[in-house]
Amino acid sequence: MSGGMRGVVFDGKAVQVVDDLEIRDPGPGEVMVAIGAAGLCHSDLSVIDGTIPFPSPVVLGHEGAGVVEAVGAGVTHVGPGDHVSLSTIANCGACAQCGRGRPTMCRKAIGMPGQPFSRRGGEPLYQFASNSTFAERTIVKAVQAVKIPNDIPLTSAALIGCGVVTGVGAALNRAKVGLGDTVVVIGTGGIGLNVIQGARIAGASAIVAVDSNPAKEAVARQFGATHFLPSAADADAVRAILPTGADHAFECVGKTALIRQAIDLLDRHGQAVLLGVPAATAEASFLVSSMYLDKSILGCRYGSSRPQRDIALYAELYREGRLLLDELVTETYPVEDFAKAADDAHHGRVARGVLTF
Repeated sequence: MSGGMRGVVFDGKAVQVVDDLEIRDPGPGEVMVAIGAAGLCHSDLSVIDGTIPFPSPVVLGHEGAGVVEAVGAGVTHVGPGDHVSLSTIANCGACAQCGRGRPTMCRKAIGMPGQPFSRRGGEPLYQFASNSTFAERTIVKAVQAVKIPNDIPLTSAALIGCGVVTGVGAALNRAKVGLGDTVVVIGTGGIGLNVIQGARIAGASAIVAVDSNPAKEAVARQFGATHFLPSAADADAVRAILPTGADHAFECVGKTALIRQAIDLLDRHGQAVLLGVPAATAEASFLVSSMYLDKSILGCRYGSSRPQRDIALYAELYREGRLLLDELVTETYPVEDFAKAADDAHHGRVARGVLTF
C-alpha cells in the first residue's frame, strides 16, 4: 500500500489537489505505474461539469505515461523500470470481440469502475476510465500498459494513449484512409490534429482542415493539412479544393450542424467519421437520398485501436520523425497547478496541457 500521494480528486461538487491519496498493491494481472506525465483531456473536464456522469469521489485523469513500479502475478510483458504509455481500454482479452481483434468493443472494457484508491483513513475513491493518471501512482490491467522505448519524453508519450490513438486511429483503422485519398477534418483541437497527421501518414493527397479560429492554421499545416478553411459551410470554397467532394470527412467538434456538413461534403463512396461528442440525447439529420452513392456514416470509439499494437507503433513513428508528439504539448504544469491547467484548456488557450509529477 503506497500512501501520501498527490492527486486530483473530484468529489461530485468540486475539484481539489490532495496529498493524502493511498493506493492498494497490484493484484493478479495488474500493473502499478508511477505516473511521470498526464495529459488534460476535455473528457476530464466533462466529468467535472457533469457532461460525463461518473460516480464520485473519483481520481481524475486518463491520458498518461510513466514507469512500472510493480506487477501482480502473471504479468510478464512489462516489469519494474519499464516505461509505459497507458491505454484506457481495460478489455478482458477473452470475449468474442477481443478474439476478433476489437478490444475497443469489449463489453468489459467500460464496466464498473474499481476503487483502488483511498484517502488516508477515509473512504475509497473511484478510478476514472480504468486509469486515473492524475495521481503519483495508479493501477491498471496488464493490457493497458504498453511498453515504449525509454528515450521518449514522458510528457510526449503521455498523449499517445488518448488523443493520438483516437485521432490517428480514426484515420488509419476506422476510415482506413488510402494513398491519394482526400480528407476534410472539421475542428483542429487535439483530436483533429491527430486525424490530420494520421491522414498524412496514410498518404492522403489533400487534407483540408476546417476551424473557425484562424490562429489554428499554422499548427494544422504543421501536422499535415494542405489547405485551411474557416468554415465547411462555404460549399464553393470546399469545391474549389475538392471539386467532387471528399473521400473522408471527420467531425471532431461534436455539433450536429457540423455532422450534417461533413455528410454533405462527401464524394461518391465517401464516408463521414464522427469523433466529436455532442450531448447524449442529441440527434442529427441528413438527406437520405444523399447517401445512396455508397456513402457511409461511421461512429468510432477510441480510434478502433488495438492499443498494444498501435501505441507501440505510434511510439516508433515518433522516433522516426513521422508522428508529431512534442508539438501537441502546449504547456506543462506541476500537478498542484491543476486549476490553471483546467482553465487554460476550458478557454482553448492550449492544444494539450500536460500535468507533471
